[in-house]
Amino acid sequence: MTKPFHPRTRMIHDGSDRRGFGEMSEALYLTQGFAYASAEQAEARFDGSDPGYVYARYGNPTVGMFEERLASLEGAEACFATASGMAAVNAAMFSQLSAGDHVVAARALFGSCHYIIDTLLPRFGVETTLVDGTDLDQWRAAVRDGTKLCFLESPSNPTLEIIDIAGVAQIAHAVGAKLIVDNVFATPCFQRPLDLGADLVMYSTTKHIDGQGRCLGGALLGTREVIGGPVMEYMKHTGAALSPFNAWVMLKGLETIYLRCDAQATNAEAIARHLAGHGAVKRAVYPTLADHPQHALAMRQMERGGTVVALELADKKAAFAFLNALEIAKISNNLGDAKTIATHPSTTTHQRLTEEDRLSLGITQGLIRLSVGLEATEDLLADMDRGLAAM
Repeated sequence: MTKPFHPRTRMIHDGSDRRGFGEMSEALYLTQGFAYASAEQAEARFDGSDPGYVYARYGNPTVGMFEERLASLEGAEACFATASGMAAVNAAMFSQLSAGDHVVAARALFGSCHYIIDTLLPRFGVETTLVDGTDLDQWRAAVRDGTKLCFLESPSNPTLEIIDIAGVAQIAHAVGAKLIVDNVFATPCFQRPLDLGADLVMYSTTKHIDGQGRCLGGALLGTREVIGGPVMEYMKHTGAALSPFNAWVMLKGLETIYLRCDAQATNAEAIARHLAGHGAVKRAVYPTLADHPQHALAMRQMERGGTVVALELADKKAAFAFLNALEIAKISNNLGDAKTIATHPSTTTHQRLTEEDRLSLGITQGLIRLSVGLEATEDLLADMDRGLAAM
């Protein structure tokens, strides 16, 4: 479909590739290989002169439909779907870096991203520098000749820092570096990093794109030159491709992503405002709250505040009492689900960081991350009150 259609309409139809049966739901092609009409066609497939499918690790019709639909939503030239969000981060980095290169990244990152930046890349001779992502002067001071990539997530996990994507893109491009943005928390519905100057956008499609806690998946989006070049080459030989079944589930998820994320953001904002007025809550963090440190920036580069709320209670004892009293919200470490999920980052998703590093990011023992779902708003507010009363 063409651009004049609203993204909600395109998420129902874009990428569909009907075969002779005229099926309404996208077909699920559970095949790892493809037959060729002749030896000549097989040769042409392998040398690239025939663009057809070769092997499911390189591409698959169901995966291709998902990639085309997500690229349409993101406004990207190309997309490569991966087996998980971390497979996408790994591919974005290792497909473009060599020993002697330099990477600058925001310090506020998911724990596994920290591992790649802080531990894995240096093992292969790539120098890395971590900065306070909200401080553009630190980005300016850190980049240099030889800086190949800059990496950030905005809003950040779990403290919802907002980073000036356009500002960092300008700094990166001035030294010939590319900017990669993890857009998971913002979702493709509420923030468009490519329009703000980013070169690559990555997703854990496990989160809002699936939206119902079923399947692992990831995606990298950007120009055909990068996605069809170094990313494709790296993925072909390292193997972390998205399965056709998971791609089919993600296609179904994209059909409802706008409706789900919009309703979840409405619930999240209601919860944030409710918590912000409670005496037992040291702070409630949500981008649309006026006291958020980057509130004005969030209002400029995001359409809505997203589906995640952070709240800080007095200490670990209070946080655990709150969590254990919840009836609707479930204690788990995923996010973007239709079900509301509560997480204690310092003992789960970020527990491998040192206490000093956690505190520098604002991850205290009393911090809780809420991924807000689709339940009735009044029920969720009552659940928050139930947790607070238990303290």
